[in-house]
Amino acid sequence: MSANILLVEDDTFLREGLIELLTNESYKITAAENANKAKTYLNMTDFDLVILDVRLPDGSGLDICREIRADGKTMPVLFLTACDDENEIVTGLDSGADDYVTKPFGIKVLLSRIRALLRRNPSSIYEADGLYVDMNKMIVKKNEETVFLTPTEFQILSTLIRNAGIVVTRGSLLSSIWDCDGNFIDDNTLSVHISRLREKIGTSKLSTIRGVGYRWEDKR
Repeated sequence: MSANILLVEDDTFLREGLIELLTNESYKITAAENANKAKTYLNMTDFDLVILDVRLPDGSGLDICREIRADGKTMPVLFLTACDDENEIVTGLDSGADDYVTKPFGIKVLLSRIRALLRRNPSSIYEADGLYVDMNKMIVKKNEETVFLTPTEFQILSTLIRNAGIVVTRGSLLSSIWDCDGNFIDDNTLSVHISRLREKIGTSKLSTIRGVGYRWEDKR
């Protein structure tokens, strides 16, 4: 899945360089050069990660982070700071940030921190080959047409997507998926749900690993 990242950085050269770097890593980037634009974007879109410069021309990244948390938003926040002063770093973390990187920073270090934060908070939106899944709002669309899944079908789909490229065993699904009455489903019922899921969203990405389980194929 491609994470949706908000980058807030007033330095034009650094901002453009980070846009290119992160885009090449297959992230979706929305960039803002000041606090006002950042707040506008935050009110318009749900992001999987926010990368915030601490010092902005029209405000402070610390205040933006506090507002993010005050609004109840839980996406990870990574601070970029030109200062390695311990007090500023502590203030940033106390404002609700999850991590920080001190400028100048190495590309590999930054990417590693980003991957670590996104692993803690995986993207809730999946979009590829005409399929759109919002795992928080339980919305599924195929070629822009709404697809109606049962709660159990949606549980199976979201579990497979979150483990894209990994074989999810039948046993694992049977122990973690339940029906609308709160009862775990049995092996035959799982097969029925998988079959119906394929009918609704197609078969190209949902592979059966014979005798083992299923794998969501994602070659992006």
